[in-house]
Amino acid sequence: MKIGIVCYPTFGGSGVVATELGKGLASKGHEVHFITYNKPARLDFFLENLYYHEVSISQYPLFDFPPYESALASKLVDVVRFEELDILHVHYAIPHASAAYLAKQILKTYGINIPVVTTLHGTDITLVGKDKTFKPVVTFSINESDGVTTVSENLKSQTLEFFDITREIQVIPNFIDLNRFVNKNRLHFKKAIAPDDERILVHTSNFRKVKNTQDVVRIFHKVSQTIPSKLLMVGDGPERSNVEELSRQLGISNSVRFLGKQDAVEEILSVSDLFLMPSSSESFGLAALEAMACRVPVISSNIGGLPELNVPGVTGFLSDVDDIEDMAKNAIYILEDCERLETFKQAAYEHAKKFEISQILPQYEEYYQRTIDNSKKL
Repeated sequence: MKIGIVCYPTFGGSGVVATELGKGLASKGHEVHFITYNKPARLDFFLENLYYHEVSISQYPLFDFPPYESALASKLVDVVRFEELDILHVHYAIPHASAAYLAKQILKTYGINIPVVTTLHGTDITLVGKDKTFKPVVTFSINESDGVTTVSENLKSQTLEFFDITREIQVIPNFIDLNRFVNKNRLHFKKAIAPDDERILVHTSNFRKVKNTQDVVRIFHKVSQTIPSKLLMVGDGPERSNVEELSRQLGISNSVRFLGKQDAVEEILSVSDLFLMPSSSESFGLAALEAMACRVPVISSNIGGLPELNVPGVTGFLSDVDDIEDMAKNAIYILEDCERLETFKQAAYEHAKKFEISQILPQYEEYYQRTIDNSKKL
């Protein structure tokens, strides 16, 4: 198949999933074309059948805001026509699904019927989509897609609850590449961070409010009072300065290291003992899955799709949002006994194998083909 993929080219979950999906499809022989305004962050190696098309945006002074949606629609028309794509797969509803709809209508004037699959990832539904400014467009774009997927049963339920959806939605979960996300022997790195064999806790995110990054520090503060430990904060974003200030106020700044954005996050996960994810919203929890693949159990909130991923008492524990006391108690329970910690680590890895990319890719391939076949019947 010749597949066009539209996504945000960032470190965020939807962009990471879209990029890894495209790379996986290309490795299986499909021709994959990424169409976005920058090279995706994880598009980091060359394959013969992997292509990137940059969307150029007009800088005409009349526009207070660059018309990205129109520019994207025009680029989609161009790529579909001249690369003879079989299907478009757009990740994140705003503005990709609506731009794909516009491109689809334009392509019809050329006698081309391109099927469009829209994957909903989370905040495009739970946050942006609920905004009355966007809700009619989101609803229309979903219903006009030829295929719609979500990354969790919870997100599917929320989509059907908040929007008047007439289109069938299929759940295809996020996935992990176990060739990349695997526990590596990095004892020298671990010794540098924890010279006295302290436990290492870790958090990775874009430091937005929804990630509750200040709660990460509060949980760690309670844990460190019982168990000698260090905290690694990976990523960057608007909440970082507040989190740094909180660590100073609590007197634990010497035990907290802010590492910024990291490409090789698996290297950091490989030296970690416990992953903290106290988010107030998570459609799936891809960062938690990456941790589990590297044999790191997870302490998380029980929100969104996390209960579908994190198995209480097996891969970690779930707590109510903002219940710092319970999260700290569960963290201490896992960390205080070496044998128990190893049991949780092994269980996390075994569960992560269920989401290996080789298990998920065939689901997308089958869904693409079914969508293409159904489109031809119209």
